[in-house]
Amino acid sequence: MLTVIAVIISYLLGSVSFSILIAKWVKGIDIRNHGSGNAGATNTLRVLGKGPGTAVFLLDIVKGVVAVVLGYLLSYGEWTAVLCGLAAIIGHNWPIWFGFKGGKGIATTVGVMASLALWPTLIAGAIAIVAIAITRYVSLGSLLFALSTPLLILIWQKPQAFFWASLILCIFAFVRHRSNIVKLLQGRENKLGAKRR
Repeated sequence: MLTVIAVIISYLLGSVSFSILIAKWVKGIDIRNHGSGNAGATNTLRVLGKGPGTAVFLLDIVKGVVAVVLGYLLSYGEWTAVLCGLAAIIGHNWPIWFGFKGGKGIATTVGVMASLALWPTLIAGAIAIVAIAITRYVSLGSLLFALSTPLLILIWQKPQAFFWASLILCIFAFVRHRSNIVKLLQGRENKLGAKRR
């Protein structure tokens, strides 16, 4: 019963879209009607600037961390922590408070995976940062992060629950970034700092 409660709370927490809330507070707009239409840190950065974008990124990470910690506190198993992390990301992507139209879940995924497997996540994050710095494609960095995390968890021989969580989240990331993948392949993806095409 505690596991079910923890998962529900984690989903509701994940459904708190800081991108939408901060955009309404700072500029009185619905971020989903501007830029890429995505309720996430990258679109907030493009539409509102570095301060709000950074705030959204960090707050979305915290959501993932809190969900995993909640899972550990209310259960003795790794699987509850994993389920709570997944629930928070599902909430971020499909938030009940905002018509089930949210972000792509990468920042919250960072928080979840860093709480479950810190070193593999840090290395995957470093790979993503280098890719973004070189190409200026945030979507490519996000996809590389999602793809490398399960591989690094395997190398580190972390618990199976963490591997399956990272694999599911990798699939989530690729599904949510499918339009970005098409644009990357066609050379039409927007670069960080460039005007939208």
